[in-house]
Amino acid sequence: MATASFDTARRAASAVSPIEKSPDVQPEGLPGRPVSLVGLTRAELKEKLLAIGVTERESRMRAGQIWHWVNFRGATDFDAMTNVGKGLKADLARAYTLDRPEVVSQQVSRDGTRKWLVRMAPTGKHDHNRGAEIECVYIPGPDRGTLCVSSQVGCTLTCSFCHTGTQRLVRNLSGPEIVSQLVVARDQLGDWPGLIPGKDAASEAGRLVTNIVFMGMGEPLYNLDNVLDALGVMSDPEGLGLSRRRITVSTSGVVPQIGRLGAEGNAMLAISLHAVRDALRDELVPLNRKYPIAELLRACRDYPGLSNARRITFEYVMLKGVNDSDADARELVRLLKGIPAKINLIPFNPWPGSAYECSDWDRIERFSEIVFNAGYASPVRTPRGRDILAACGQLKSETEKLRARARMLMEDGLGAEGFYAAPEAND
Repeated sequence: MATASFDTARRAASAVSPIEKSPDVQPEGLPGRPVSLVGLTRAELKEKLLAIGVTERESRMRAGQIWHWVNFRGATDFDAMTNVGKGLKADLARAYTLDRPEVVSQQVSRDGTRKWLVRMAPTGKHDHNRGAEIECVYIPGPDRGTLCVSSQVGCTLTCSFCHTGTQRLVRNLSGPEIVSQLVVARDQLGDWPGLIPGKDAASEAGRLVTNIVFMGMGEPLYNLDNVLDALGVMSDPEGLGLSRRRITVSTSGVVPQIGRLGAEGNAMLAISLHAVRDALRDELVPLNRKYPIAELLRACRDYPGLSNARRITFEYVMLKGVNDSDADARELVRLLKGIPAKINLIPFNPWPGSAYECSDWDRIERFSEIVFNAGYASPVRTPRGRDILAACGQLKSETEKLRARARMLMEDGLGAEGFYAAPEAND
């Protein structure tokens, strides 16, 4: 149990935390920089073909051919596209690329989990000739391989138990940048037709990445347009080919966007709940001050397609002496009555400077027993990748050292004096 002074300090710190953060920058694009065709929607790919002179009549067929090579075969060179004419291949090579984001580093956990630090292509002056960096994680299992992808550089939200929440929100990721995390994972794992897959990965129908979870850096529903585009590309049966029932989007409770996610994305929904009383959830997930528990659960009950076959997953991180009592478990059961649900109990994954401790194992088991006996599946998520800070709530770009504003000032020729003297709009 946390001491009284520790608990008071934690609550005082969280009481002044903002609900949301504003992005540092909006990507502006770099004129003259070749665009990669990786991750584009079908409509966007067709537009790129029209832009280099492919006729409207021919563009649909050619877009289908290139789509197959990019998203099914994993092509990295236009010359590999054997059913595309030499002239068109030359035109494509002059105007576009098949570049992926750069893998800056890879860490492999003792349990086989892999974490990649991925650098996107520069999108504007703020990137200081480097691109934004995010983390994604691959978790192998006996019957599946799950890729945890990021939707933002940093995070809009300020959840007090989450390492990513301590990072500034730099910007949203584009749809292609989200999709490219899956492409990078397949490159790294040899998960394309004709390649030899890695030995430590799950295997199902010839694919090593079988599931996607939007549980990396960022709040997906604050970047919903790009997330929906990415869902469409990832689930296209003639391309990357993941079933939407194997794609789960997790939200901390952006209530106005939940219905749209279900109606347009048709993805599985996960809710980062973590508390059963508004006062505590206000502290753990400050977004709750905007959309309290009753409002959030009403949106869950109305989620399109909700059924016993398409349950909502409620994520509940186990914090010692904070939210793990028998009374909390019984109230959780009461709150979720009538909602087809599974409850994932997540042992808290520590990170440097965190103000919480993980619940004791016997306490977690007792909590799970109460929930299970009430008729809900209540698996305890085995911590994966803790030793490389790849577990739930631990992701944070270690190379995010300079604020975007500092980078812009440096590019304009201002030194440290200019940076520290300049006013910060978001402070």
